[in-house]
Amino acid sequence: MGWIWILLAAYSTATTRPAGVAGIAVIGRQPPGLSQQQAAIAMQRASIRRQAVNLQLWMVPWDEAPPEVTPPACERIADDIVAPLIDSAAKARALEPKLIRAVIEQESDFHPCAVSAKGAQGLMQLMPETARDLSVTDPFDPVQNVQAGARYLKQLLDRYKGDLAQALAAYNAGAGVVDEAGGIPNIAETRSYVSAILEKLGIKPGDGGR
Repeated sequence: MGWIWILLAAYSTATTRPAGVAGIAVIGRQPPGLSQQQAAIAMQRASIRRQAVNLQLWMVPWDEAPPEVTPPACERIADDIVAPLIDSAAKARALEPKLIRAVIEQESDFHPCAVSAKGAQGLMQLMPETARDLSVTDPFDPVQNVQAGARYLKQLLDRYKGDLAQALAAYNAGAGVVDEAGGIPNIAETRSYVSAILEKLGIKPGDGGR
């Protein structure tokens, strides 16, 4: 997504969170197919994150961080934790796991506490209104976020009759913008976003993204 603001949510060691502070302690919830060992690892990571009480803003390009910027308290979610979440969501929505993975990588680089300048939240960067429409109660919960993000992506693919490029453009810029443009809008960020994900999937932009 290019340059992006990431809001690092503060967590206390208390068992309850202060009002208005979103958390990702729910990462310890066990999704279908997640082994007890993996769930234990997730809970341990969540416990570590709850001890991160510093609140700060981080603005970096995804591929590198300026040396003067403090690394985020929110770690990238480990692959052994996120992989079963991706597989479960992909199976539920008849999507390719690699597509969901590519979207997560492009949207948040696997940081579950990511918040964009426009307010998109979590791994798949759900806008608050989209999260509400999809009955998401905690967008920073990786399980809810990935399931809802996959559902939304499937809705867009159905809307654009399987045209992946248009669906991705709508995921980034909004379906209304894509409909008005009659295809991928002439927005640099959106075109770069679509191209980056298609490249991750090994699809050339001219192939129609199907």
